[in-house]
Amino acid sequence: MNVIKLSKPEAVIFDMDGTLFETDTLLVPVHRRVFETLREERLYEQETPPVERLLGCLGMLLEDIWRQVMPDSSEAARKRADDLLLQYELEGLAAGEGELYPYVQQTLRQLKDQGVKLFVASNGLEEYVKGVARYKGIAELFDGLYSAGEFATASKVDLVARLLKDHGIQKAWMVGDRSSDVEAGKGNGLQTVGCAYASYGRAAELDGADVHISDFRELMALLEQTEEII
Repeated sequence: MNVIKLSKPEAVIFDMDGTLFETDTLLVPVHRRVFETLREERLYEQETPPVERLLGCLGMLLEDIWRQVMPDSSEAARKRADDLLLQYELEGLAAGEGELYPYVQQTLRQLKDQGVKLFVASNGLEEYVKGVARYKGIAELFDGLYSAGEFATASKVDLVARLLKDHGIQKAWMVGDRSSDVEAGKGNGLQTVGCAYASYGRAAELDGADVHISDFRELMALLEQTEEII
């Protein structure tokens, strides 16, 4: 963890995939099912793309993800993939599949006990983001679950801007594992925490973050270090 001190936040805004939720624990079997169904429905005739390609696109908007994962596909195939992805993700979550990163639930509770407001800002679909929070038992810890799917925002910068305005937040941390999270924080004048424990992106994506953490519990240490510089 970096030794840079951050200013005390009113709120902490989290990305979901690769930050709170260890997405590959759900997405690997879902990915296989999506492409099996697309081939059965004759919407996609190619071999199943490697799941690493999909994992590497986490943090993007869905329409951009499918262009990367299956660039030779039709618009009909991409739209059907959207529906199947959500259906199979929610089915998997309901069946108990998928895991939060270690210490996420405990640390979120500790942050909330310290009076910090907690939010999610994700480029995912509304039902998915809220489904992860609900099925993993953390939904009640958040003051708001914001998603590009719900608010139809063109970028995470816009999504976070709406969140801040809606709740009158002046000072917050943006916590995430991708360059889009760093950009969302910096674009709204927030301090940024890069989650270096996730393996979906490239390490260079977090170069602009104010602080890097390799364990979710380090957020509490960062909060404690802010007391002198409120």
